[in-house]
Amino acid sequence: MDLDVFVSAHRAEWDRLEALLRRQRRLTGTEADELVALYQRTATHLSLIQSSAPDPQLTGRLSQLVARARSAVTGTRRASWRDVTRFLTEGFPAAVYRSRRWWVPTALLSTVIAALLGWWIGTHPEVQSSIAAPGELRNLTRPGGEYETYYSSHPAAAFAAEVWTNNARAAAMCLVLGIFLGLPVLWILFENMLNLGVGVGLMSSVGRLDTFLGLVLPHGLLELTAVFVAAGTGLRLGWTLIDPGPRTRRSALAEEGRAALGMAIGLALVLFVSGAIEGFVTPSGLPTWGRIGIGVAAELAFLAYVFVLGGRAARAGDTGDLEAHERSAAVPTAA
Repeated sequence: MDLDVFVSAHRAEWDRLEALLRRQRRLTGTEADELVALYQRTATHLSLIQSSAPDPQLTGRLSQLVARARSAVTGTRRASWRDVTRFLTEGFPAAVYRSRRWWVPTALLSTVIAALLGWWIGTHPEVQSSIAAPGELRNLTRPGGEYETYYSSHPAAAFAAEVWTNNARAAAMCLVLGIFLGLPVLWILFENMLNLGVGVGLMSSVGRLDTFLGLVLPHGLLELTAVFVAAGTGLRLGWTLIDPGPRTRRSALAEEGRAALGMAIGLALVLFVSGAIEGFVTPSGLPTWGRIGIGVAAELAFLAYVFVLGGRAARAGDTGDLEAHERSAAVPTAA
């Protein structure tokens, strides 16, 4: 393609489209029809230039022009409570369900790693001594020690807010950093499993593993599940960069990225529930079986939410992405 000739042939159309978009008054019927036709034609021109003779400056101008024209043609739409309801009952659970082949193995493997780390630390005194001095270890693991008082060291509401903020940040990092081939996600996962393994190992070494699990399980089941979902989704996003499947890499990343963004919002709500349990239930005076029962009930409710509501929505075609009319229109590839 001779770019100069192409620009000379179509510049007038682009200038006319820009002039219509700048109109302050309401367009007449004829002008509206002309705007639609010019929008479609300019989108085709943009596609041809991108595939045959990419020019950064011209591509930038036409991309902006097409985006403005599309907004004028399709109009804007305000979010409503219907969108919130649809997201909570269909979009979010469907996205989590669709990524189950990533986060379920991630959860199982991570749990095994944490258990192995706990066993290794608990059965090797030399490893324990490398973690902290004997006096510090006693302060951590003794009755009324730091592991036990950690959950009641701050007012419940403030502690729940702090926990929620930290966990939501970790989940968001897993989702966002997945684009880097998933490598940062693996490190975040390992850090979480190492912290859990250290606690398991140190408390089991003094015969107090039951106490530790009684403190961790009420909130930890739901909290770790949310982290595993975020990590699995991040890994899936990284794999999409390597193997986008039948989609173009750009469209695949856009689709999975939008779904991941929605999952970040949904997981923040899940972690809010987990943080509330950690702030109010874990340090409460309830018996251990009662606290663990609340944690198990919350975990089972989330799994039912994902596999029942999410499975139904996914089978109906929901991917967790935007609805079809809200996505960017596919750019034509033929004149």
